[in-house]
Amino acid sequence: MALMRAAVMNGFGQPLRLVDLAVPSPGPGEILIRLEASGVCHSDVHIWKGETQAAIAPDPFILGHEGVGEVAAIGAGVEGWSLGERAGAAWLHDTCGVCDLCLAGEESFCANQRAHGFNVPGTFAEYVIAQAAFAVKIPAGDGAALAPLMCAGLTAYGAIERARVTHGETCAIFGCGGLGLFAVQLAARRGAVVVAVDTDPAKLEMARRLGASATELATATLPETWPAAQRAHATINFAPTPRTWPAMQAATRPLGRIVAAAMVADPVPLSQEWLTWTGITLTGTSVGTRAQMAALMALHRADPLQSPVEVIRLQDASDALRALDEGRARMRFSIVF
Repeated sequence: MALMRAAVMNGFGQPLRLVDLAVPSPGPGEILIRLEASGVCHSDVHIWKGETQAAIAPDPFILGHEGVGEVAAIGAGVEGWSLGERAGAAWLHDTCGVCDLCLAGEESFCANQRAHGFNVPGTFAEYVIAQAAFAVKIPAGDGAALAPLMCAGLTAYGAIERARVTHGETCAIFGCGGLGLFAVQLAARRGAVVVAVDTDPAKLEMARRLGASATELATATLPETWPAAQRAHATINFAPTPRTWPAMQAATRPLGRIVAAAMVADPVPLSQEWLTWTGITLTGTSVGTRAQMAALMALHRADPLQSPVEVIRLQDASDALRALDEGRARMRFSIVF
């Protein structure tokens, strides 16, 4: 029996347990991916801490949804995939395919979706099972650098789409971690004037190098000092904190669009009178669809997006989760097998 190394949940908030498990076999409609790398996402932290729980936990409970590798086995009835072909496993393992949202192309909001590392075993392991119809063909390149595209890159792309960012508009991006830096690049490529906001000057400097036209240090006085000339048509929040909200309001011009992309459970004050006076549209975004993933891969293939990553070992996954939870992560983490 072939074995694989995996980091398995050992209780909410507890260090992951390194174990040897049987390599799974793909069933009908599935492929088995031998992973080169897996990103570590802030959503993994929410799941690891028990802040977000599925009705039925995966068995084995393996986190991770940013996996890239190559096809090692193909299940019955699968077409369009070949052994050895590079493949990615993202958040969506599958959706119902028949609800109004799925039929409208909004499958990432499907109430019956299943996700890697949440409903089914994820990518903190040497192998992962993916639904062939939801796996993505990935371009050539370093697996560690490609892995964050599976969620961080896709979420940023989906947020830019949800915000309807167009050429010549001003786009304010709050939070310049992995997702925010992807969004900076994507908005700049659309011809937007990008204003990047973060508490870390080093991240703001990185944002400038990646296409931001201006930067603002996130301070307590930013809501009062936001430059009038930089009021945004679209404001997107990638910072996992409610503290950005007052500045986001100040940054957005009348009839602008505010998109929540970060998982922020704490409420923020919202006045309906403010909405009446400004006409601002407030909405959220959830990862992205297969169509958006295909578009992102085509964009990356033509002109690779930059994503600084810190390469770690599987046994370092627990440390990476803690660093993300405590705000100590300097860049995206990628587990390399």
